[in-house]
Amino acid sequence: MAWWGKIIGGAFGFMLGGPLGAMLGAALGHNFDKGLKLSDEVGGFGSGGQERVQAAFFTATFSIMGHIAKADGNVTQAEIANTEAIMARMQLDAQQRKAAIKLFNEGKADNFPLHDVLVQFRQECHRRISLIQMFLEIQISTAFSDQKLHPAEKNILYKIADELGVSRQQLDHLFHLAGGVASPKTEKAAIKEAYEILGVSKDAPDADVKKAYRRLMNQHHPDKLVSKGLPEEMMKLANEKTQQIKEAYDRIKKSRQ
Repeated sequence: MAWWGKIIGGAFGFMLGGPLGAMLGAALGHNFDKGLKLSDEVGGFGSGGQERVQAAFFTATFSIMGHIAKADGNVTQAEIANTEAIMARMQLDAQQRKAAIKLFNEGKADNFPLHDVLVQFRQECHRRISLIQMFLEIQISTAFSDQKLHPAEKNILYKIADELGVSRQQLDHLFHLAGGVASPKTEKAAIKEAYEILGVSKDAPDADVKKAYRRLMNQHHPDKLVSKGLPEEMMKLANEKTQQIKEAYDRIKKSRQ
């Protein structure tokens, strides 16, 4: 939570401009014309710095969640509950929760600058692919919170993926996994999904399955994601992802015995 403490502490020096800085500043009750002032004197808030990316990730995550929830013209109770569940899993304090809710509401506005937000977010992430995938998975969970994917939500998610440099094929794969997680399944279907989570075929040699498992665990390791800019508060979400990968690998191993 170091990045948050430094923001709240009012350190000055570096300017996080653009729509992300402006929205976070407004959510904190500071209407900076050029964005939220952050210090780079202690390290971390310079371009690409861990704490600056964490601030950008937090801001983009909750504002775009609000935008997706409003995509079909109606923010459902399921979508609100999903957002609150994510906040609870992140164990946000009262001040962080208040800021997250304000960002979510900003995302619902008709004039929400989605393109500008995504352009800046991609720049701040500096091509950290695993970080961008985690961001997309959170947004997809918002869309699937009512157990279905509305066409308007799907179109926005395609647009988001395009802006962030993620192919539609990759996004369709994430859609498929999210839909599978949301639905009850037989053991046969669960094993099929396990192979899909690891990204290998059922005919792949044991060595290839193990290699895919290790690669995914390395990519999604919570400590590595935090070092790349995932807010510490979202580490539990990253842990849930690694647990999903581990369960998929264990299921495959058991089925092959």
